[in-house]
Amino acid sequence: MSNLKFRWYAVFTRSRHEKVVAEKLWQRKIECFLPLREVLSKWKDRYKKVQFPLFPGYVFVHVPIKDRRLDILTVNSVSRIISFNGEPAPIEEAQIESVKRLIFSALPFDPYPFLAEGDSVEIIRGPLRGLQGILLEKKGIHKFILSIDLIQQAVACEVDACDVEKVP
Repeated sequence: MSNLKFRWYAVFTRSRHEKVVAEKLWQRKIECFLPLREVLSKWKDRYKKVQFPLFPGYVFVHVPIKDRRLDILTVNSVSRIISFNGEPAPIEEAQIESVKRLIFSALPFDPYPFLAEGDSVEIIRGPLRGLQGILLEKKGIHKFILSIDLIQQAVACEVDACDVEKVP
């Protein structure tokens, strides 16, 4: 193999095919990481713990991309490797290690929407559902800002970040 620089990359999969893709990648001797979370699901007659991907649609691979790109892309149910300007975009090792550390820590965790301060958002749940504004964070508390541009005034209220969605 040529330049053996191992980096982490995100592979986008068909919907609900993450576990199948991870298994096929391991069969091809490609190191991968599929962070899972356990959820208590109610079935007709009982409750059962089920594992779901923490990041639906994604499996992470640790490879020298130039040597293994085709091996990854030819796996059934793989849609693409996340890229920028046509080149696979590596993920910082520390970010993957942080997720691994959290997963194996036994601490409770849940997915959280990726929102940045200043993003335009829409409230998707609760009495303010449908309102659009700006998301700000102050002292660890998320604030939803409603503005009246003409008079250059605004009002803020606290919101739970899982109740808002980024506006495209």
